[in-house]
Amino acid sequence: MVFPPPALETVNWNKLGLSVTDGVNGHVESKYYVATGTWSEPTFVASPFMQIHGLCPALNYGQQAYEGLKAHRGPEGTINLFRPTAHADRMNNSAAHVSIPEIPQDHFMKCVKLAVSRNGEWVAPHGSEALLYIRPLVFGSSGHLSLTAPTEYTFAVFAQPGNTYHGVQPLPACVIEDFDRAAPRGTGGAKVGGNYAPVIRHTDKARAEGYHVTLHLDAQTRTCIEEFSTSGFIGIKKIGEQVVVVVPDSKNIVQSITSDSCLALAESFGWRVERREIPWSECKFLDEVIAVGTAASLLPIRSLTRPSTEEKFVYGETTGECTARLSSALRDIMRGNVEDPFGWVDVVKEEDMLLPEEEKIDEPNGVNMELPMMDFTVQEKSGAIISAPVEVRAEA
Repeated sequence: MVFPPPALETVNWNKLGLSVTDGVNGHVESKYYVATGTWSEPTFVASPFMQIHGLCPALNYGQQAYEGLKAHRGPEGTINLFRPTAHADRMNNSAAHVSIPEIPQDHFMKCVKLAVSRNGEWVAPHGSEALLYIRPLVFGSSGHLSLTAPTEYTFAVFAQPGNTYHGVQPLPACVIEDFDRAAPRGTGGAKVGGNYAPVIRHTDKARAEGYHVTLHLDAQTRTCIEEFSTSGFIGIKKIGEQVVVVVPDSKNIVQSITSDSCLALAESFGWRVERREIPWSECKFLDEVIAVGTAASLLPIRSLTRPSTEEKFVYGETTGECTARLSSALRDIMRGNVEDPFGWVDVVKEEDMLLPEEEKIDEPNGVNMELPMMDFTVQEKSGAIISAPVEVRAEA
């Protein structure tokens, strides 16, 4: 088998959004058992579905955390991950917020690379705007009613082909004023579902009113910028020949890896970077505003509106010069078009497909991937124990 496999020719890569397709080859799972204090070796499950206990704390108490990173195809056909170790660190920060054991960085990397390599044909061709979106997810998975630590946790990694979340054209944004995203000293700095599900009805309402992006102010004073509902905030101000880039400095926001990358690029351009409180009133003096995130990439903001005060700050119908430069530089590094001076890109290799306990996998598309035969014992989804060597097949 040739690795990496070429991109599927049957997919219209230019028409992808972020809709879920069950056509990918499968996902990765690993278990943590409190009794052993370790994570199990990852397994590849040729199905988009998982079996979990209905009384697990993830479903009942929201004990879960997630990540989002992406892969692109390089000019030589390589599959490039962007800053995966930074995502591993951020996931552990989120997991700690909801009392989930740490996932060692090397284990995170092994699971992510396994999921990506086994879905390699779903990485778009080089030159396409499409991407492979990678969703690591960790949660308390054993049946457990008391509000104490469960006995088992599950770490899973899914992969989905898609495109930029909001597109690339400037969009209008508004401030959400009847809902606070995160309380001071709460979980605002973590990527946990409880920070996102409550926002849905507010973003739906805003979208119906013509605002495709929503912005949150700090909950304590409602005077300072925190972040957009799905992405980080970057403001740009030109002072003569100097470009100043400002980002919020708050413990209540998710530390955006895309934002951090933009700031590193800005400094390499000779621009001034300021991490500090950004008063809402300062927004009227900004020349460009960007919503930044893994799925959103760099989205130019056309305008910011605060309904209660009827303030509206307009930044333009087209992408600003500084936003375009940052976006182009970041895009070229991600896709391998230029040298990566920061060491951000991690190439997925053929050996990342291998699992020591597997003989071979029959994938949904019928392609058999031969792997070394080894003696082992695995536990199937049904709980039955099978002695090796075995053939692991797609779930029904």
